[in-house]
Amino acid sequence: MAAQQEATSIADFEKSLDELETLVRNLEQGELSLEQSLTAFERGVKLTRACQQALKNAEQRVEQLIQNEDGTLDSRPFSVDDTN
Repeated sequence: MAAQQEATSIADFEKSLDELETLVRNLEQGELSLEQSLTAFERGVKLTRACQQALKNAEQRVEQLIQNEDGTLDSRPFSVDDTN
């Protein structure tokens, strides 16, 4: 079940990112009316926030495997400060 939810989250993230890219292209072309531009901008802000949250959630799930002296592996939360 968790794997299916993870796959859905990844698919949702990619779909949101694709939609965001399309919105940016449409805005850059300058062919939208002011109202359409505002609507696209508002949607883009929502998509950006959703993508940022999805990335934050994914980052929190990343774990770094550490090999012990006896050759066994342990896992611990990933930290940017880790130098190992």
